[in-house]
Amino acid sequence: MSEVTLSIGGKSYTVACAAGQEAHIAQLGNMIDGKIASLNGSKSTYDAQNLLFAALFLADELVEARSEQVEVETGPSPEEKAAIALEKVAERIEKLASKLEDAPAAS
Repeated sequence: MSEVTLSIGGKSYTVACAAGQEAHIAQLGNMIDGKIASLNGSKSTYDAQNLLFAALFLADELVEARSEQVEVETGPSPEEKAAIALEKVAERIEKLASKLEDAPAAS
């Protein structure tokens, strides 16, 4: 077991972690500290409340990222996207051709 000291909201917290995970835990701590800093400098004496808000912000970002990932995974395949794009191009060409056919001939 290893220990990492995190500085979050101006306070230090020592956290135990598996050996080799120190940098990852430090990175997570920095994310939490960043969220607390984004609370517009709220230096509330309620450390637990600030940590709760930081956790809620991070959880919201996680849910949004997961939702976007599901949309990407369930969206059209690259082949389907290409087919849709080609159909749109073909429609535009047909419209232009129709306009050219309807235009009076230049003398």
